[in-house]
Amino acid sequence: MDEKHLPRNHTRMQGATYRIKICLLWVGTAVMAMVFVFDFYDLFIGRYQRQAPTTFKYHGEHITWTPCGDLKGSHIECSNITVPMDQFDLENSRDKTFTIPLFRLRSEKATQNLIMNPGGPGASGFDLLYSGGEQIRTIVGDGFHLLSFDPRGVNTSTPVATCYPDAKTAAALSGVRASNPVTDSPEVYAWTQNFVKACADTMGEHAKYVNTPQTAADMNNILDALGQRDMIYWGFSYGTLLGQTYAGLYLERAKRVIIDGVVNQWQRYEGHYEEESMVDTDTVLDGFFDECIKAGATNCRLSSLATSKEELRDTVLSFMVKLRDQLISVYINNTIYGLLNHDMVWYNGIFRALYKPPSWFALADNLYELMQGNATPAFIAYSTGERMPDQSFAFIFLNDGLSGPKHWPEGREALLNKVTPWLNESLFSESSFKLYYMKQQWAIPKTHSYVPRKGVKTAHPLLILSTSYDPVCPLVSARSANEAFVGSQIVEVKGYGHCSVAAASVCLARHPDGNGLVSAQREFEDAEDEKIHLAQLEMTRDWEFAWPILS
Repeated sequence: MDEKHLPRNHTRMQGATYRIKICLLWVGTAVMAMVFVFDFYDLFIGRYQRQAPTTFKYHGEHITWTPCGDLKGSHIECSNITVPMDQFDLENSRDKTFTIPLFRLRSEKATQNLIMNPGGPGASGFDLLYSGGEQIRTIVGDGFHLLSFDPRGVNTSTPVATCYPDAKTAAALSGVRASNPVTDSPEVYAWTQNFVKACADTMGEHAKYVNTPQTAADMNNILDALGQRDMIYWGFSYGTLLGQTYAGLYLERAKRVIIDGVVNQWQRYEGHYEEESMVDTDTVLDGFFDECIKAGATNCRLSSLATSKEELRDTVLSFMVKLRDQLISVYINNTIYGLLNHDMVWYNGIFRALYKPPSWFALADNLYELMQGNATPAFIAYSTGERMPDQSFAFIFLNDGLSGPKHWPEGREALLNKVTPWLNESLFSESSFKLYYMKQQWAIPKTHSYVPRKGVKTAHPLLILSTSYDPVCPLVSARSANEAFVGSQIVEVKGYGHCSVAAASVCLARHPDGNGLVSAQREFEDAEDEKIHLAQLEMTRDWEFAWPILS
């Protein structure tokens, strides 16, 4: 084995690039996507529609709505619009279209719609409202209808972006061993050749038009259907790429665009790698160990295995090396048993927890039990990775950027040589190595011409939100958006985690002239502030994040 291909550990703590301490009025902590709603949508919405088939239309709008869910006394309503296959060449579209589902939680006092995208790409607009709509409405107030949607190719849109004709085929053909970038490289390289052909064959002509610029254009169709001229938008994670793209294309309609947990649009559209995406990932991991040590053994049993965060880090990483070499057998009963391996704990457990600090104590307990010889809690929690119901993540990601043979070296070894330096940037960089084989071999041609640019002056300056240390969308990436859009401002929410949902901030939600850091407030003189804070804490504790599996 060539040692130069093996990832190295990184132990350095990486600081935040800078601090901006302003708070604006009507935004609170962001909300990330809940995922995997396809089956739930079929079961829940289908049942609801059979019980309440009433349709209705509002003054000034050009679409009808149907009740499709109930959220503690408030109705979620559903509609859809049809958009051309190619928004930028209508003749090319002919009669081919996409159908875009819309989901809305109305407010009695609202006159405008706040359009939201939960990220992914591939996360569900319906699940965003059903799982977090009540908390979002508490935070932003009742001045906006909350509207989300499934972008073209995603979830319940049609046609859906898939590489398999049915679930049975997907189960039989999607599996590939992709744990080690070196030893698994031959299998991944060969598997990808079939995968990219299947994606092109299954989707047909629509495949070329599942990308972010097309979705940005679809958002104008949504506004037009609502009878609303101005875009008021809140996008999280991937939704920040969509928001930046929309603002770059339709600056005159971008009245209020908020992006939270920022993707660097230059690196996504024009780079081979997204060098910035994991610059703070290992720092967040160090934060996990630091917080555990500070909490002490009573509150974080894992801390009993070390006397410092550095020692605890080394102890856990050493255990993970052993787990990579020797799997653990777990037997619960004659229907529940199996093997616990390194990737289950490292990616399904530790990496996912970096997104969401409220999950850290559960992670610490599971790691403690595992390292003490009880693998059952970790097996129950991490042995099965959730999957998105389609391959929309792959289509959107690969269609957006530099994909296909002309942008990448030919052959397996040449590609491995090219990506190895980036795979060494973080302890978690290996998680995406399969993606680069897809980028190298992607068979669907790029059809959009969007190019990021600086000096864009929108109808109103963008608001950019970020935590201090985000494991996948770091604060430094917010600078790229700040440089692109004239007058935009960055608000840093002090803390760890993915998007501002990771750190509850009443200051961010309520005080436009706030000055200073947000403390861990527990008592409130203002009952409304307490209500907002509790809603933020509920979001932070309960919500899950989009977690694409590329197969």
